[in-house]
Amino acid sequence: MRGRGKLAVSRPGRAVGVALLLALAGPAATQPGLAQTVAERMPACLGCHGAAGTSKLPGVPSLGAMPADYVLVQLYLFRERQRVVAPMNAMAAGLSDDDLREMGDKVAALAPPVPAGAPLDAAALEQVQALVGKHRCASCHNADFAGHDQIPRIAGQREEYLLHSLRGYKDNSRPGYDATMSEVTQELKDADLPLLARYLAQYR
Repeated sequence: MRGRGKLAVSRPGRAVGVALLLALAGPAATQPGLAQTVAERMPACLGCHGAAGTSKLPGVPSLGAMPADYVLVQLYLFRERQRVVAPMNAMAAGLSDDDLREMGDKVAALAPPVPAGAPLDAAALEQVQALVGKHRCASCHNADFAGHDQIPRIAGQREEYLLHSLRGYKDNSRPGYDATMSEVTQELKDADLPLLARYLAQYR
C-alpha cells in the first residue's frame, strides 16, 4: 500500500509516521477491541457510508476508494476523540491499531463514489477552475482529486458534505492533523465554497 506507515501531510518537507501517531495513544491503542470484530462492524459502517462506495445519506460522506492511510488516521482521531462526531467516536471506541488498518484497507477497496449534482454553467466552471489552479488543490489531492496516502479523495464526494467540510476548515471548527486546509480556506471567499463543493461533487 502506497504510503503505508508514513503520515504524509500536504506541507512540503513535513511527514509524521503513522506508527508514531498510534504509539502516542499509549495503552488505549493496544487494548483489545470491544466484543465486535471488524467484520461484524463493517455492515453498520457501510449501511451509512454506502456498501457500493457511495453514501445515500445527507451529511454522511462517501468512502469508496478513499486512501487506506487517510481512513486509518481519521479513525485514530475518532478513537482518541481528537475529532468529535458522536456516532464515529462510539464506533471507533476500543478498536486496536490492527483494526484501524484493516478497516482502512476494506474501505479503500470499495468502488469510487458516483459523481452527482447539476453541472455548473460555463462562467461558474471557468471561475472554479481558476480557484482550483490558484490554490493548487491538485498538488495535494492529485490532478483527478482521487487523493493519496493521508490526503483524502474528494472527487465525487457528496456536495453538502464537501461544503460543510470547507466551511469547517474556514471557521476552524473542523480540527485536523495539519493546518493546510485551514490556511487555504482563509484565502477563499464564502461565495467560493459552494462552487468548489459543486465542482468536486460532480468531478469525473
